[in-house]
Amino acid sequence: MRWVVRVSVAGVEWWRSAVIYQIYPRSFADSNGDGVGDLPGITGRLSYLADLGVDAVWLSPFYRSPMVDGGYDVADYCDVDPVFGTLRDFDDLLAEAHRVGLRVIVDIVPNHSSDRHPWFQQGLRDRYIFAEGRGDGPPNDWQSLFGGPAWTRVADGHWYLHLFDPGQPDLNWRNPQVGKEFDAILRFWLDRGVDGFRVDVAHGMVKADGLPDVAGQAVLPYFDQEEVHEIYRGWRRILDSYPGQRMAVAEVFDSTPERVARYVAGDELHQAFNFDFLEAPWEPETLRRVIDASIEAARPVGAPATWVLSNHDRQRHVTRFGDGVVGLRRARAAALLMLGLPGSAYIYQGEELGLPEVLDLPDELRLDPQRIRSGGKLTGRDGCRVPLPWEGDAPPFGFGPSEQTWLPMPREWAAATVEAQRDDPDSMLNLYRRALRLRRPAHRLTWRPAPEGVLCFETEQLLVAANLSGSAVPLPGPPILASSPVDELLPPDTTVWLPRDTAG
Repeated sequence: MRWVVRVSVAGVEWWRSAVIYQIYPRSFADSNGDGVGDLPGITGRLSYLADLGVDAVWLSPFYRSPMVDGGYDVADYCDVDPVFGTLRDFDDLLAEAHRVGLRVIVDIVPNHSSDRHPWFQQGLRDRYIFAEGRGDGPPNDWQSLFGGPAWTRVADGHWYLHLFDPGQPDLNWRNPQVGKEFDAILRFWLDRGVDGFRVDVAHGMVKADGLPDVAGQAVLPYFDQEEVHEIYRGWRRILDSYPGQRMAVAEVFDSTPERVARYVAGDELHQAFNFDFLEAPWEPETLRRVIDASIEAARPVGAPATWVLSNHDRQRHVTRFGDGVVGLRRARAAALLMLGLPGSAYIYQGEELGLPEVLDLPDELRLDPQRIRSGGKLTGRDGCRVPLPWEGDAPPFGFGPSEQTWLPMPREWAAATVEAQRDDPDSMLNLYRRALRLRRPAHRLTWRPAPEGVLCFETEQLLVAANLSGSAVPLPGPPILASSPVDELLPPDTTVWLPRDTAG
């Protein structure tokens, strides 16, 4: 195979139209047989991603961590946890990714650290958010996003804030030492050659003065505070000081498109995830409204829209869109709809295989603190984190040398392995491969007239028609790619790509 290194066209930032593949390291590939994915395992599979046709990979956290929250509780931001390998393994991964033409984005977790972080262990409370309680209770009414109060009491009667698990104390970004430390962390990884960062809980780093109750607040007092934007202006200056178009993408949720757009102003971050699109049902009016709002909000600040269907925190969209055959058919149609939109797209590992959510994991094997802290009221995120099936007809499907994997894999995934799909022209894998080869950068969208329940738009490159109605409709013309078989009609739950000059 001949490797081709992708080079940005002069003056055009690569990330504006990139397709970025998210890797959850625990679940991608295991090199040493301990049942947990690792960095050498990823390195050994990079040729698969290069052949798939993506432009970059995003690695969820691989830093030193007690793994209370799957690595999003970081104890050392500048080292690799032994379960994933070593810094040398990371450098090897980065070098191989660049050799085969893939850029690498790493997760940065600035809202909170692990309670095993040296700062917390050394009692440096001014670098976290500690407060006195109200009577016998916590300082305010804030609730953890994992369930229960967002405060834990320590021996001297004070309380510390954790918007997530108690093992993830929130950092105090009003202390300049915190900002200086993260500037150094960014430079540490940029100096090693990473191409960018995904910023976890990007809107949560600064809390409102006085820590007011949520009740009666127009904006959540722990999200979207004005001072957070000054932090990102500083980060942007750091990113711009490095060659090679380094970038950052923000995780911003529970916010309007207009507020999200503020994070991607010209002097702040480059992209923000589109949770409205991810959460939209398979319904034409809602999807069109979300698409329009996303593009319109991004336009004034000159940022590209982003599109995503699944990630490590949300139920896989094959399951979200319907049961069995229906969900898979809609997922195929959604893939072509998403990849046809102007801007940048994110693919979560395994969606190119059509993997569903695993709903029947034994309770004793579920590790997600979201489920544990909610007392089982929240199902948790383990079901979308089950290891990937690569080959063979029985678990662990080539995931690693051991028969054991940190979460069990369904036996019925034998038909969904990379090996099983690679030579099947009608497979989900080959649908993604064809789409990524045909896809070209696009920056604008124009809606075309279409029957009720059909979304039809054109970009600089394509005409895209997605039938979300319950009935077949006439095709606008001969397609160059279809998510399901078509003849002279466009069936329900099917998306087609056609030449842009197709008559309406």
